[in-house]
Amino acid sequence: MAHVELSLSEVRVPAVGAPAEQEYDNVTSWSVTVSRADEPCVLIAADTRVVAVSASGSQLLFVGDCLDMIGHPLLDGSLRLLDFTANRGELTEPELDKIPPLLAITSGRLARGLLRIKGVSAGAPDATVDAISTPVHRAGVVVGSLTFFSEV
Repeated sequence: MAHVELSLSEVRVPAVGAPAEQEYDNVTSWSVTVSRADEPCVLIAADTRVVAVSASGSQLLFVGDCLDMIGHPLLDGSLRLLDFTANRGELTEPELDKIPPLLAITSGRLARGLLRIKGVSAGAPDATVDAISTPVHRAGVVVGSLTFFSEV
């Protein structure tokens, strides 16, 4: 079994605190690459706002149209994460901080974990996905994360 480690440096992710119009006018090669990717993936800034998401990523995460996510926090209510108990309760704030896309930002390291995502319509099955996230660095500072998803 091979070991693969991702490391992204000098990726242009919008600066935290800059006006949203200014941030997202500067679409970078990474955000274009992510938005055009066949694989389910999402690129978020350090403030957790979505910079780019692939079409297959928005389908897998049950979040609707990819463009609806851009500029909004990853966990603004459209992404419904559940615990792995029989009750399938929504994750609490401390648990949400540990999901791979956010953990990669706070730890500055590769993060991996399983996520259970609530189906969008009544009676729809939940999805379980494997998430692998890498922090995105600029000038030695974590400015976001790139996450790839695979349905389990």
